[in-house]
Amino acid sequence: MNRTQIQLTNEQTRALKDLSVQQNKSMAQLIREAIDTLLRSRHLPAQDDLRRRAIQAAGRFRSGVPDLATRHDDYLAESYGDGDLH
Repeated sequence: MNRTQIQLTNEQTRALKDLSVQQNKSMAQLIREAIDTLLRSRHLPAQDDLRRRAIQAAGRFRSGVPDLATRHDDYLAESYGDGDLH
């Protein structure tokens, strides 16, 4: 385990001390649990996984519009009500 130093506001310190007493846990344990929760919620897939998923999705969907590849800008502008981009 590594030791680190952080600064908390007075309000954060008071609230953390109260929670520490209520849950019978040290302030350090509560901070570690909060960090674990933050890290889990921000977990992003690895770049290799993102690349694999993008490759799997490529070509799986059909628009039914035969000239979509060449006129995609026109269709996008039309959908936003901007008219012709040219």
